[in-house]
Amino acid sequence: MKVRLLALIAAPLLAGGCATTSATRPAAAPPVFEKGMVSAADPRAAEAGAEILRQGGSATDAALATLLALTVVEPQSSGIGGGGFLIVDDGKGKVDTLDGRETAPAAAGPDWFKLNGQYLTIPQAIPGGKSVGVPGNVALMAEAHRRHGKLAWKALFAPAIRLAGEGFTVTPRLSAFLDRFRETGALSAEGRSIYYPDGNPVAAGTTLKNPALAAFLTRLAEEGPKAFYAGSNAQAIVTAVNTAPRNPSAMTLGDVGAYRAKDRPPVCVTYRRYKMCGMGPPSSGATTVFGVLGLLERFDLSALGKDDPRAWHLIAEAQRLAYADRERYLADPDFIDVPVAGLLAPDYLGARAQLIAVDRTMPSVAPGNPQGVKVALADGLVPDIISTSHFVAIDRTGQAATLTSTIESAFGSGLVVNGYFLNNELTDLSVIPDRNGVPVANRVEGGKRPRSSMSPVLVYGPDGRLRLALGAAGGATIPAQVLKAIIGVVDWNLSAQDAIALPVIFAPGGQTVYVERGSPHEAMIPALRALGHGDVQLRERSFKANAVEAVGGRLAGAADPRSEGRAVSE
Repeated sequence: MKVRLLALIAAPLLAGGCATTSATRPAAAPPVFEKGMVSAADPRAAEAGAEILRQGGSATDAALATLLALTVVEPQSSGIGGGGFLIVDDGKGKVDTLDGRETAPAAAGPDWFKLNGQYLTIPQAIPGGKSVGVPGNVALMAEAHRRHGKLAWKALFAPAIRLAGEGFTVTPRLSAFLDRFRETGALSAEGRSIYYPDGNPVAAGTTLKNPALAAFLTRLAEEGPKAFYAGSNAQAIVTAVNTAPRNPSAMTLGDVGAYRAKDRPPVCVTYRRYKMCGMGPPSSGATTVFGVLGLLERFDLSALGKDDPRAWHLIAEAQRLAYADRERYLADPDFIDVPVAGLLAPDYLGARAQLIAVDRTMPSVAPGNPQGVKVALADGLVPDIISTSHFVAIDRTGQAATLTSTIESAFGSGLVVNGYFLNNELTDLSVIPDRNGVPVANRVEGGKRPRSSMSPVLVYGPDGRLRLALGAAGGATIPAQVLKAIIGVVDWNLSAQDAIALPVIFAPGGQTVYVERGSPHEAMIPALRALGHGDVQLRERSFKANAVEAVGGRLAGAADPRSEGRAVSE
């Protein structure tokens, strides 16, 4: 796998793209599509994005309108109270990546989650104020719109304001989440009044209105991002987290007002003649997805095919190695030197790949020693937490936006401000700051952005044209979902829809391998065990990926059949 990395190049970023050629597509005629396309985890949100495309908006405009709509209709997963990562191809070959990940308050330190001499468990740390990072999505939206938007800022809000003000039909998924995560969803009085009006979660089929959110979105549309990061909304965030009924925080107005979305250099590699670009740290998406692909490149997955247990065994083995590196080395690059180039270097991956065999399982795995490691670090394990949302838009000119947004776990911290949930993103930092006296890269520090599994990716065909824009939701399983979809398209010549529908195998670094209950993988368990996977466990089919692909000069959307997602044409 050839690696073209920008992550360690100290070159300035131009407005609208990268100043270096390694994030630029090979020369090819600009694509022109008859109609644009949006794919999202909720059909109302996908339609919101498509509505913006019909008005002449760009793919970025459509993605931002989708994010706003998801704040209303998928409050358990993402929204303006959280953060995200965005990758944009401007339609002319330049790739731009923006980091809207949340930040810890300045007062946060290694013992942020320590109470009475003991570190909280993740479930104990999630509800309330201390888990809340300063939300980044609105700042991300503003910068993305400045660079790549066509319509007026205000226009992007109309679909979401309509959904919140006029109401939307509660889906079975949302109702089930409200019931399952009742303790968090009903933590604050404002959340209870919206989602548990009679003490019970609103039922599927109910028309739900959120007038507080409609009013705030209207103000945000009129006044711009200052309405979020200053004034009454900023004060409401600070008050909510600092007076929370659980785990009160020490966030200040200065923490909120100081937030900025950040440029991050794209991480670009070549896998089997397909160039692909992903998000660098603090996302672990690109290094994990591309690391697995680099480890697999010496194996002929095409010849094995999607129905051969040995193919999935190889994917699991490569995941084990890549996830071990992820736990050791990935964190906010403003606080730690992340060896991105070393982790994806062909000689490093080539040596690591020699540990993998077609006919047997590695007895154990450990992080490798890539070039660029400057300090000794300990593994920082963070449990898999479900939630998040991914959405993709490509417009007629070929501009593509792939954006993953999250409030972390279901309903985030459980705190509601102006009708939206605040994230619990700080539990994506390592609650325990060291292991046996050795610091963890992802430990809590003031101003730090938590490590993330979010993995938005753009894939280009051998002809240099955009082939696929994709991403997924689902905590630490996100890289596993994205990489198997890429393998499905590149190695097994599947459509994006069929590749996303493939079952997921998840092997997060240790001995355990998870396969989907009721999928073809369940029948492969005896074969996987015969290859040496002694601990194979079933996992419920709760995955959620979305994509748009370009084939034969036309766009086709893809949405995970395990979700309520849908692709909508302009």
